Amino acid sequence: MDVRNRSLVDYNVLNSGTIQKLEDKIFKNYRSWCNYLRCKSHLRFPEKSDNQRLKLIYIALYLLIWGEASNIRFMPECICYIFHNMAHEVYGILYRNVHPVSGETYETAAPDNEAFLKGVITPIYQVLRKEARRNKGGKASHSKWRNYDDLNEYFWSDRCLKLNWPMDLKADFFIHSDEIPPANERTAQGTGKRKPKTNFVEVRTFWHLFRSFDRMWIFLILALQAMIIVAWSPSGSIAAFFDEDVFKSVLSIFITSAFLNLLQASLDIILSLNAWRSLKVTQILRYLLKFAVAAAWAVVLPIGYSSSVLNPTGLVKFFSTWSMDWQNQSFYTYAIAIYLIPNILAAIIFFLPPLRRTMERSNWRIVTLVMWWAQPKLYVGRGMHEDMFSLLKYTLFWVLLIICKLAFSFYVEILPLVEPTRLIMEIKVDNYQWHEFFPRLTHNFGVVISIWAPVLLVYFLDAQIWYAIFSTLAGGIQGAFNHLGEIRTLGMLRSRFESVPSAFSRHLVPSSDEDATRNRLTDEQQERKNIVNFSHVWNEFIFSLREEDLISNHERDLLLVPYSSRDVSVVQWPPFLLASKIPIALDMAKDFKGKEDAELYKKMDDYMRSAVTECYETLKEIIDGLLEDDADKGIVSQICYEVEMTIQQNQFLNAFRMSGLPMLSEYLERFLKLLLSDQEDADDTYISQIINALQSIIEVITQDIMTQGHEILERAHSDGIRDDSTIREQRFGRINVGHLGHHNKNWKEKVKRLHLLLTTKESAINVPWNLDARRRITFFANSLFMNMPKAPKVRDMFSFSVLTPYYKEDVLYSDDELHKENEDGITILFYLKTIYRDEWKNFEERTSTKVAKEKMELTRQWVSYRGQTLARTVRGMMYYRHALQLQCLLEFEGDQAGSSALAPVQYRNACFDHAQALADFKFTYVVSCQVYGAQKKSTEARDRSCYSNILNLMLANPSLRIAYIDERELTVNGKSQKSYYSVLVKGGDKYDEEIYRIRLPGPPTDIGEGKPENQNHAIIFTRGEALQTIDMNQDNYFEEAFKMRNVLEELKKSHRRKQNPTILGVREHIFTGSVSSLAWFMSNQESSFVTIGQRVLASPLRVRFHYGHPDIFDRLFHITRGGISKASKIINLSEDIFAGYNTTLRGGYVTHHEYIQVGKGRDVGMNQISSFEAKVANGNGEQTLSRDVYRLGRRFDFYRMLSFYFTTVGFYFSSMVTVITVYVFLYGRLYLVMSGLDREILMNPVINDSKVLEQAMAPQSIFQLGFFLVLPMVMEIGLEKGFRTALGDFVIMQLQLASVFFTFQLGTKSHYFGRTILHGGSKYRATGRGFVVFHAKFAENYRLYSRSHFVKGIGIMYTVDLV
Repeated sequence: MDVRNRSLVDYNVLNSGTIQKLEDKIFKNYRSWCNYLRCKSHLRFPEKSDNQRLKLIYIALYLLIWGEASNIRFMPECICYIFHNMAHEVYGILYRNVHPVSGETYETAAPDNEAFLKGVITPIYQVLRKEARRNKGGKASHSKWRNYDDLNEYFWSDRCLKLNWPMDLKADFFIHSDEIPPANERTAQGTGKRKPKTNFVEVRTFWHLFRSFDRMWIFLILALQAMIIVAWSPSGSIAAFFDEDVFKSVLSIFITSAFLNLLQASLDIILSLNAWRSLKVTQILRYLLKFAVAAAWAVVLPIGYSSSVLNPTGLVKFFSTWSMDWQNQSFYTYAIAIYLIPNILAAIIFFLPPLRRTMERSNWRIVTLVMWWAQPKLYVGRGMHEDMFSLLKYTLFWVLLIICKLAFSFYVEILPLVEPTRLIMEIKVDNYQWHEFFPRLTHNFGVVISIWAPVLLVYFLDAQIWYAIFSTLAGGIQGAFNHLGEIRTLGMLRSRFESVPSAFSRHLVPSSDEDATRNRLTDEQQERKNIVNFSHVWNEFIFSLREEDLISNHERDLLLVPYSSRDVSVVQWPPFLLASKIPIALDMAKDFKGKEDAELYKKMDDYMRSAVTECYETLKEIIDGLLEDDADKGIVSQICYEVEMTIQQNQFLNAFRMSGLPMLSEYLERFLKLLLSDQEDADDTYISQIINALQSIIEVITQDIMTQGHEILERAHSDGIRDDSTIREQRFGRINVGHLGHHNKNWKEKVKRLHLLLTTKESAINVPWNLDARRRITFFANSLFMNMPKAPKVRDMFSFSVLTPYYKEDVLYSDDELHKENEDGITILFYLKTIYRDEWKNFEERTSTKVAKEKMELTRQWVSYRGQTLARTVRGMMYYRHALQLQCLLEFEGDQAGSSALAPVQYRNACFDHAQALADFKFTYVVSCQVYGAQKKSTEARDRSCYSNILNLMLANPSLRIAYIDERELTVNGKSQKSYYSVLVKGGDKYDEEIYRIRLPGPPTDIGEGKPENQNHAIIFTRGEALQTIDMNQDNYFEEAFKMRNVLEELKKSHRRKQNPTILGVREHIFTGSVSSLAWFMSNQESSFVTIGQRVLASPLRVRFHYGHPDIFDRLFHITRGGISKASKIINLSEDIFAGYNTTLRGGYVTHHEYIQVGKGRDVGMNQISSFEAKVANGNGEQTLSRDVYRLGRRFDFYRMLSFYFTTVGFYFSSMVTVITVYVFLYGRLYLVMSGLDREILMNPVINDSKVLEQAMAPQSIFQLGFFLVLPMVMEIGLEKGFRTALGDFVIMQLQLASVFFTFQLGTKSHYFGRTILHGGSKYRATGRGFVVFHAKFAENYRLYSRSHFVKGIGIMYTVDLV
């Protein structure tokens, strides 16, 4: 951190500014905690003390506490409490050594090495563990036990300071029972030990949706009421709103608002009852006052409204009797004005976000008192408001959306129903075919309800469809402005490839001191410098494609760029750009009838001129290097002189016959093939063939092409002694044999490139043929023209770590798994060879010289790299190290890199060692293999195989680190007990070598969810200022790893709030789309979410969180605020998104960047996909109950709250309402049919003539507009692949019944979402992620889908039959 941007000369003192910056970042949360509790910070710096050293001591103390805190790391304010007391002790030891209260001397050393673990961490851990046991494996209600958040929020109160230090283990915080006693044994003492929830209670009810997003529901309900009133008016026009009577009726919405606010206040009390014992008196008082005020308005407003109605009847008359002599009609108006005062103040503050942010974060008692009524005081969720520009953007988005939604609802959903409803209500039905279910209802209210109910449900869910439409437009426009898809085909790449090197140098080459001289470089010199910088990275990129078998050897040769263009006068472009340029030029010249050189030159494009010039100069160099005789060299020089002079004089066509060029091309091809032939030793026969070919070439040039070629030979004769016949026999008869060996690699490469230029046909313009290789090449080229920060030097970049959690997934497929046949005789290997035909062909070409055993191992790797295995993930992440090494080498070599060898491993040894060391210093990769220690000891074949494969990965990748939880049996006081450790190992000579071992207070995975606990125990082994989270089913690419320096620079970019980002969002590519049709559907759906979806969430909506994607965390920010995920059992099932919630609540800032991407696999089989959807739906159901969603929903402003709702739990609720709408519609129709009302109304002449029933039923079909939900997918495919391709893909998906698949998944989502909220049952569902090459039995499918699909489907089928 300190070494960045500093000279290494005389570097021996830390910069005080660096230490101050680090201290501010680490202790920002601690200082905020002290201010919140109004206690004095224990970060004290006495006068005349070494402040720099003391700051380092405090920083080290905090990191030591955090490093040994184990599960307590999920409780950041608990760590603040521990540090608060230990910092006080450290200060006393350093400066006073006497306790200010007891007067006792501070201990200068701990009693033993584990005193902190035993005396501080273990007691708190035991509290966590005992509370977790109350969970009963996820079966107990959330309200019955305290999770991580409940225990951490205990430290948001000054009660935590009463725990004293050392902690009083008899304090109320530590006393409770492990289990609730049985009913017959329960005592007062036992029941008293169960502690209340803290601040919030997760109760299983759908009312949480109303409680968390009450403003949205109130707005929708009031808007619906107002639109129905206006539509029911005599004119039915929107202009009727301004009619006096209609306007008075519309004012009744405030009565509805009062009752809805009363409902909200009641829910606040009812749903938080189990936390009242932990609440402050002021919080309880606020709840009660809110309820009282809401109840008062629920009485006052109806009374006021009734007093303003002339000739009241019914309920209005009942309320009007209360008003007594309040006959002044302005009373209701005044009441409304007073009622709206809080809303008016909120609207004013809404447009002053800096003021609101300052007020919420203030700890002044007067400000706290003012804000007390608006929102309860909490440690998190304060000051989350965006800057004015961002606020205006997402406000405009939602204002336009709401206008469209309400206009559509009024004119399409509500207004068409009004007239039919009036007619139906006036019809009197006496004859019922079966039975009237509601005989006491007048005016055919049963019919009215059956017609209106589905439309009203659609009214509440169609905002989700409008969001899909608007997000598609916003995301498409933003993507276009971000230059997405500008290079999406090989044709586009060829047309812009000339500018790619300059774009590469502009973004990916760090600035240096030599940049000051850039203005003195000519355009040609600058272009060559850019080519040198670009060629090494491009070629390594192409080599990586070849190693991954995405391209063949021939395709690799066509794509490579020469490392240096200094040997020729033109830029040497890759051969695929120059494909067929020479053959076309030959045909053009042969058929050219003109005599002017300029006319011929006009027909040649830049690439053709470059190819012709390069061929000429390269051939001249090759022949000149091959000749030994000076006289022969003189003849060649004379020929070249004639060529160059005639070109300068524009006499080339007069001096040379173009008709002889095709013959020359044939001889040249034969000559170059001889030079490229695999001859180990240059024998006489081989040399003779080369001499004959060379003599033939010279003869064609001098006799058939040059008009004055014989004069050159005559001049050579006149300078010699021999006669003409002797010359023809002996000229060009001596060649330099040394060039023909394999050791002259540079000369061989020139011959090879010349042969490619001469022989490559037009089909090479389609290179590469592999679609994934094309995608990667075009995306990399396109990303160079997108907006990204300038890359710093490796020494100056942020250091970062990558963390991957692993449990028991596949590491590397075994040979038995590859050849195991299913019931149809199909193996995994055969399956992959079928769907990856070209890649298998490339693999066979690459391994053609390998022995059988080595080829079998390579085959295992080839298959594993096409699955979702740990081996694939490790290979991808190690590209970071490879990229950093190459970047270091290019920086060390500077401009001289162009003259170096082809590969970085051939650079000078010292330079390479330095690059390796710096790369390892900047990059750390930790895989948290939770059960690696158990697998190491296991005797089961699969566990041993996983252990062996992981060990081999460590041995093959020296920078790879494996973290695991080790369990050991220790004897303490003669008794055996288990001890747990977090262990970090690396690869040694043959086995793993232990690096660190840290004692744990107990089994870390017993308390929370497995994955976040797995991440948490290993996070202490990560380093650097940034941390990228990578799942086990992800991949990476070399060319994308090269841009990591750029994306890390985003952490330095300040937002308009003068705040740096805390999470950098990174886009993903779903690589499993080619496996099957279902995988393709899932891939397209997921791709739209991780691209256009995340783009819109980040900007303009400003509600992007963390979704388990390869996001990059500000590591120092998150380790001081609870980590990179949340881990409470069940409630944090979707642990990743809670990291985003936590970041936002704590003032973080999340961005999204699309110039870099990481690969990700998705489930590929039907049952796998359904299990994944069920898991996500379970997670969203739990989110609905969580305190994070409640706090975000209540503390976001109105429009940001809408964004939050419709992009998280609202999407799943809308899915469930869609299914409910189908049921309501069908049962409504069933009621009409079975009661006979349907037929009776249709036979009525009034209805029959006006077609009112058809009109009434027509709006109910609008729930089918869910079709628009696929718009984001079409837009993203259109942006990146072209809209013709997008339309074609969409049609193909429909032909393959994608709509049926998505409908099926809709049922899965709605079933598990609703069941989770009401009944629980959430759990992590292992989907397998493997290849599906087997048939699932119907019994298994019925077991999986009976409740969610079969039962419901059969019910709907029978209902449809009855209707």
